[in-house]
Amino acid sequence: MSDNRSEAIHIVGARQNNLKHIDVDLPLNELIVVTGVSGSGKSSLVFDTLYAEGQRRYVETFSPYARQFLDRMDKPQVDRIDGIPPAIAIDQTNPVRTSRSTVGTMTELADHLKLLFARASQLYCRSCSRPVLRDNPDSIHADMQARAQQAGDPRVIIAFPLTIPDNFSEEEILSLLQSQGYTRIHSRMKSRLEVVQDRLRTSSAERARVIQALEAALRVGNGCVNVHPAAAEDSAGETVVVPPAPWKYSTALHCADCDLHYREPSQSAFSFNSPVGACGTCRGFGRVIGVDYGLVIPDESKTLGAGAVKPWQTQSFKECQDDLVKYAKKRGIPLDQPWRTLSAAQKKWVIDGEPEWVSWKESWPGVWYGVQHYFDWLESKAYKMHIRVLLSRYRAYTPCEDCEGSRLKPDALLWRIGNREDADGVMEPRMRYRQKQLAWTDAQLRVVPGLTIHDLMQLPVDRCARFFATLHLPSALLDEATQLLLGEIRTRLSYLQEVGLGYLALIASRARFPGGKCSVST
Repeated sequence: MSDNRSEAIHIVGARQNNLKHIDVDLPLNELIVVTGVSGSGKSSLVFDTLYAEGQRRYVETFSPYARQFLDRMDKPQVDRIDGIPPAIAIDQTNPVRTSRSTVGTMTELADHLKLLFARASQLYCRSCSRPVLRDNPDSIHADMQARAQQAGDPRVIIAFPLTIPDNFSEEEILSLLQSQGYTRIHSRMKSRLEVVQDRLRTSSAERARVIQALEAALRVGNGCVNVHPAAAEDSAGETVVVPPAPWKYSTALHCADCDLHYREPSQSAFSFNSPVGACGTCRGFGRVIGVDYGLVIPDESKTLGAGAVKPWQTQSFKECQDDLVKYAKKRGIPLDQPWRTLSAAQKKWVIDGEPEWVSWKESWPGVWYGVQHYFDWLESKAYKMHIRVLLSRYRAYTPCEDCEGSRLKPDALLWRIGNREDADGVMEPRMRYRQKQLAWTDAQLRVVPGLTIHDLMQLPVDRCARFFATLHLPSALLDEATQLLLGEIRTRLSYLQEVGLGYLALIASRARFPGGKCSVST
């Protein structure tokens, strides 16, 4: 091979993607390695600039007929490239086929996590935050003994709830119960009866009797049973303490205290790529396209009177600006103050309109419609091309208000794995995901153990690996399949750390990091 070291490829003013007017000379007939931190522009220089220009010039040497069968690349953003020969590239394969793709889905960690949650997670009630457990006669008997000991061994009434069907009267239900030997009713509440199964004291009653009573109550009560401790009495036999709340149990995924039922966990319920688990509003994307009020009111230093609402400053919609001025004067909304100085209530009035608004037919004129209903009206006219063009100017992707970026339905985020120590070791309580649908207080969120699948997806790979390295699961759940899942998850997290991607979060979108990282992560 002849020595051509003096010859070089001269690149001047390369500005493709994130390159900043780079000038560089690359010697020919040399093995050159381009290194740098993530996002520094390695691929932009080598593939999108150097290779793209070499391939483009090579293809141009063919006839127009031959060029139609060849892939052609766009001319790169560069001032000049001299001395470049025809180029061949072993390109990076991009496995991404959907905008839902994340680090978790590309590495299949999301698939393993949804399997783990379907097998080994614990459900917590959305109302009271207590664990939702499936009870059975043995577990109920053990819990009754513990509670009775703490309460001073009171007499208890074992009862079961019974809902009266719409096509039956209470007398008919009572008659049917009497034919089966149930003659005592503990309480009545609208269409619900509470029927007494047995009365006993747990310390002296035989275990077989208690178990038999519980089995019968669960059978007739559709898996639900309530145990009522009797009120304490003084030496004269008079009741002196208000009866405590009943102890409620259920054999289903049902919070007996809150009377809330939950679905059985499934793999699909923890996947935003499945219609079963994906948020119904954003369809699992975590964001929705809608009106961006930052584009509608781009200059917050302007006043309403001076045209703060940008779409209404054109001749076509000047009438809306006039309506705004008219109703603002009536409602005492200042027209001479900058938008940024208006109160939250005043801004809400401008954007959302008045609460009395129903529809254009019923409310206008007389009720202020607001910017939001103006855009709703435009949406109804979107079959017109110029309206679609207008809407596109003020639309943008915004986080989904229902799932708040978690991409999942609310019930999937009630399941958690790990204990409190595991969770506190990698994520502070205040940083954990909290659904707006939850009735939990800050104190309840702090003491609920474990992390949700969205919490894990938000963690950097390094901290996620630390969580799984010390994860504590109940021994009853650690079967062979669960052990295999945990091993596979730990292996994949370890690989991501070894290739230098420990800083990435599993929920990070593919679009947020360079193509080279995409190839390494897969």
